[in-house]
Amino acid sequence: MATSICLMLWLLLVADTVWTQSVRQAYEVQDSEDWDVHDDFYCPRECFCPPSFPTALYCENRGLTEIPAIPSRIWYLYLENNLIETVPEKPFENATQLRWINLNKNRITNYGIEKGALSQLKKLLFLFLEDNELVEVPSPLPRSLEQLQLARNKVSRIPQGTFSNLENLTLLDLQHNRLVDNTFQRDTFKGLKNLVQLNMAKNALRNMPPRLPANTMQLFLDNNSIEGIPENYFNVIPKVAFLRLNHNRLSDAGLPSRGFDASSILDLQLSHNRLTNFPRINANLQHLHLDHNKIRNVNVSAVCPTTLRAEQDAFIHGPQLSYLRLDGNEIKPPIPMDLVTCFKLLQAFII
Repeated sequence: MATSICLMLWLLLVADTVWTQSVRQAYEVQDSEDWDVHDDFYCPRECFCPPSFPTALYCENRGLTEIPAIPSRIWYLYLENNLIETVPEKPFENATQLRWINLNKNRITNYGIEKGALSQLKKLLFLFLEDNELVEVPSPLPRSLEQLQLARNKVSRIPQGTFSNLENLTLLDLQHNRLVDNTFQRDTFKGLKNLVQLNMAKNALRNMPPRLPANTMQLFLDNNSIEGIPENYFNVIPKVAFLRLNHNRLSDAGLPSRGFDASSILDLQLSHNRLTNFPRINANLQHLHLDHNKIRNVNVSAVCPTTLRAEQDAFIHGPQLSYLRLDGNEIKPPIPMDLVTCFKLLQAFII
């Protein structure tokens, strides 16, 4: 029990690093040598430069149609909720210290992004381009990038080699776009050696995306039309701990023969699918969402995971499941007592 809790906390800590480590890097104390002293007090008239935060430039909600010239001292640039259609090189020619750019809720198209405008920003860590008019993932992007947020665009294409140099990227958010199965090639994600979180929820996928980065720990595929998971799919992503497949079209026949017995999976969400049986799970699993399927009964002898080997070759008897949702199915009482006997660590059971 103690080992399992420690493992869960460790994995949560690693996942949280996707955000916290990058934020610490972005907000480290700046050396005055990082910007031009003659530029210290310049502020574009369209924007606001807080005296207490000299490396930030606030230009949001101002009806801007163009990006103003960015002073060389700026690390954090806020341009969200404007009418900007283009991202040219010129406004950024002195902005060599930029770590953070927020361009959410504008009218930016792929044709409007001048080639080299973003890739020249050699220290950029965070790029927000949500709620724009992009039809493909923009490229080229700076090698330094750690988070790329592209939710709620019209992305249906990922040109070959787009991610080939983004080895520092830890988070890629493509939710609520127009991704389909033929968007992906076998080498689409090649280069993303350190990716931890991949979000492709709310697209038009019917199959699981191929050849995901091996370090992926969080995979979100909710609200697609996925019908099946190939055999041995999780061998390619042996570190996946959080898997969300809610609101898809998964049936019993669409699951791999070994189910979800990948020992890395700690949180599995399969709500609002077409399952009629309780799927096979691994003994390390801690949270399981099976609500709103078509499950009629639970064959405990078939689904109860076997014992698992813990650190130093000690044995932990019994599965680690602590949260289980089965509401919205066709299960009729009484619930088999064997279910409680199997999952002795259950703390929340919704039916």
